[in-house]
Amino acid sequence: MNKIINYGSLNIDRVYSVEDFVLPGQTISSRAFSVFPGGKGLNQSIAAAKAGSLVYHAGAVGEDGQFLVDFLKKSGVRTELIATSRHPTGHAIIQVNRQGQNCIILHAGSNDDLSDQLRERVVNKLNPGDLLVIQNEVNNNRDMMEKAIRRKARIALNPSPYNQEINDLPLEAVSWLFINEVEGREMTGTDEPDEICARLIRRYPDLAVVLTLGSSGVLYQDERQKVRHGIYQVPVVDTTAAGDTFTGYFLSGIVAGLPIDKILQQASMASAIVVSREGAAVSIPTIKEVNTFSQTIKISSEQ
Repeated sequence: MNKIINYGSLNIDRVYSVEDFVLPGQTISSRAFSVFPGGKGLNQSIAAAKAGSLVYHAGAVGEDGQFLVDFLKKSGVRTELIATSRHPTGHAIIQVNRQGQNCIILHAGSNDDLSDQLRERVVNKLNPGDLLVIQNEVNNNRDMMEKAIRRKARIALNPSPYNQEINDLPLEAVSWLFINEVEGREMTGTDEPDEICARLIRRYPDLAVVLTLGSSGVLYQDERQKVRHGIYQVPVVDTTAAGDTFTGYFLSGIVAGLPIDKILQQASMASAIVVSREGAAVSIPTIKEVNTFSQTIKISSEQ
C-alpha cells in the first residue's frame, strides 16, 4: 500500500466558547477556554492515520510546539519530517458559538518557515504512487508540488484558506481537489454545485472534485462518475475539524483502494463523530469507532 505524506500545518488551537461571535467594537467574555493540537495539516494527518494509513507529516514547529509532535506520534503519525523553526509555532484563535459554529483567526508562525532542506527530505521519502497532501497554510506549496510531480507522486489539494495564489499552483497535476462551496465559487464563478464540479473538470480533465456542501453532504465528481452522499444527524458540539477529518479519511480510503461510495460513507461518518465532540484533533475517531457508529446511525440526506 502506498503511503501518505502531508506537507501541512501544525497549529496550537486556542479555543474560546462564546454565546455569539464577537462584533466590531464589542468586548465579550468566554464561557470556557481550552488549548488543543490543531492545524488543517495536523488534523488531516491524524484522521488518515486513525483510518489505518501509513502517514508521514512534514512541517515545522517552534520551541513551544513539541507537544504537537508528541500528539502526532501518539496518534500513529510518523514525525521524522517535522523540523524545528526559530519562529513560534503557528496558532489559531477560535471562537465556538452556542450552535457549535466556529470563527477562526490564524497566525502562520513556523508554518511559514518550511525550508528547501525539508522539501528535499520529503522528496527523498516519496515513491511513485505515494500521495502528497497539500493545504494552503504553509509556504512554498508550488515548489513542493513540482518536486512531487517529478517523483511521480499523486497530489491531493485542499486550497484553504483560499487566496489567488492558488491559481499559480500546477493544478493540472492535482488528482483530488477538496473544496467547500465558497472555495468552489472563488475558483469557478458559480454557486451551483454541479456546475462547480463540471467547470473544474472541463478545465482539468484528470481531476476528481470533492465538494463539501455543509448540511447537504458532499458531491464527488470525476470524468467517469458523480456520487452524492448526505450527512449523518448528530448533536452538533464543535465543527472545527469536520472537514479535515473528512479529507483524511477520504484519502486513507483512496490509498486502500476502496470504492468511492464506501470512501464517502466512512469519511462522512468520521466527520459526524467529530462534530459531536469538543475540540479538533482530539475529537477525531479511530476506524473502530467509525465501524461501531455505522451500526447505530442512519443517513439523514442522500441524493
